[in-house]
Amino acid sequence: MSDTNHFTQRASFTSWTRETCRYGDTDRQGHINNAVFATFCESGRVALLAEGADTPGPPGCAFVIVRLVIDFRAELLWGDVVDIGTAVVRVGKSSLALAQGLFRGEQCVATSESVLVLMDETTRRATPLPPALRASLAGAG
Repeated sequence: MSDTNHFTQRASFTSWTRETCRYGDTDRQGHINNAVFATFCESGRVALLAEGADTPGPPGCAFVIVRLVIDFRAELLWGDVVDIGTAVVRVGKSSLALAQGLFRGEQCVATSESVLVLMDETTRRATPLPPALRASLAGAG
């Protein structure tokens, strides 16, 4: 996933959500703070996983993020509308990798790579993805 240049195109994504940049998201320089980009990525991940709610993870398990990389490509400003595209790029035994693109109109302002692991909430260890969930996630790519 290290070459994210093709994720600067809207056509690369299967799941979409939208956010609006708030005044409280700005920093001293007047643009949207870099930490807010991570929050936008979270919104996209949650939207993608909610779409697959017909095949939820097993009871007592939750997805946790173990890796997040963001490449900043342009600034965002207060009032900008951000479209967040998300696609599954790999499904492993207990993990999945996502690619994301953040867009203001047609301009890609950031790309992101993340890895999530299905964790047993009691043992706090990775647990295998159930077959139905694996199939659902594989189809979201």
